[in-house]
Amino acid sequence: MSFTWPNKDPDELLDYTVDWSRFLSPGRTIAVVSWFIEDADGVKQPFIINNTIDGLTNTAISNSQTVAVINLSNGTLNKKYKIYCQITDTSGFVAERVVFLMIKEK
Repeated sequence: MSFTWPNKDPDELLDYTVDWSRFLSPGRTIAVVSWFIEDADGVKQPFIINNTIDGLTNTAISNSQTVAVINLSNGTLNKKYKIYCQITDTSGFVAERVVFLMIKEK
């Protein structure tokens, strides 16, 4: 399953979220969040804090019990990024969602 975030201007520094609340079973919460990004060669790469891949920078990550957050800056104009949000919940269950982000001037 994939989602699309609103377009991002390359000059913006913004938080983007994935809400897992409807996916998590009752009593379970997010234990670990990992972010990945597809590079220019189509290879899925870890997207860690202060890492820039193809012009897009991960400046921070955080999460609540049900929402994963990534803070993004920069980006290559007119590029569509494929970003992966992977969670492990408190029972050890692992799930992943794909989100697309387009870089456009506003």
